[in-house]
Amino acid sequence: MNDFPEAAARELVATALREDLGPDGLDVTTLATIPAEQVRAGQIVARQAGVVAGGPVVELVLQAVADLHGAAVPSVETVAPDGSRVERGDVIARINGSTRVILTAERTILNIMSRLTGVATHTRRWADALEGTSTMVLDTRKTTPGLRLLEKYAVRAGGGTNKRMGLYDVAMIKDNHKLAAGSVADAYRLVREAFPDVTIEVEVETPAEAQEAYDAGARFIMCDNMTIPVLRETVELLRAAGEPVEIEATGGLTLEVVADHAATGIDFVSVGGLTHSSPIIDLALDLED
Repeated sequence: MNDFPEAAARELVATALREDLGPDGLDVTTLATIPAEQVRAGQIVARQAGVVAGGPVVELVLQAVADLHGAAVPSVETVAPDGSRVERGDVIARINGSTRVILTAERTILNIMSRLTGVATHTRRWADALEGTSTMVLDTRKTTPGLRLLEKYAVRAGGGTNKRMGLYDVAMIKDNHKLAAGSVADAYRLVREAFPDVTIEVEVETPAEAQEAYDAGARFIMCDNMTIPVLRETVELLRAAGEPVEIEATGGLTLEVVADHAATGIDFVSVGGLTHSSPIIDLALDLED
């Protein structure tokens, strides 16, 4: 993958190292026990099966720590690039260089990579469940503050698709917007007048509301918490309306039933759990004897 959000990752690494090393940038255990000149090799190893994400973080953390120590940056050999499936015991990357740098960087590397690999692994399960259909799995804005670009990158590494990056790039008209504006049509009109070039999605809960949104001009419609029969009715209604419409389903989705939702003819399912509920994948950094 060549779309890693490096600037966001650098900011995260700096924050994580400040948390770990304190105001004076100290790893007191490593400084006390490891000679400055010692060089060792190590491996980042998967302790669970998963899909790798966040590999470029290894070099970024090592570089930042090396700068603190005034040491050379250890070399990194990537064995399993982002998006790769790994099994327990598989080597993800090999590192060679200053032992002090490697040990000081260890926890920051593992914290970030374990989190991102967890998101990618969870996403891959959804993408696999949708294999053979024309439906794609989308993420949402339910991300960890400060980690959005990285977590959404991990979704892509796992075979998912990013829906919108924030409140600025896609307008989503939800219940409260409709209520405040007076109606679906009024909300749609006001957004279109204020931001003529932005994509607008309208959330609906019934076929009648979907028709109202379509009549107002919406061509991107999210069906929220619909049963499969109601979703199928809504899809048939919108597909027969005339102009092409992108249809998304959300709410009440599980891996066990998502293929049934896809069979209704929807284009997307959105799953907040990709980023807000993915467990980490356990990774380790082991020095070689």
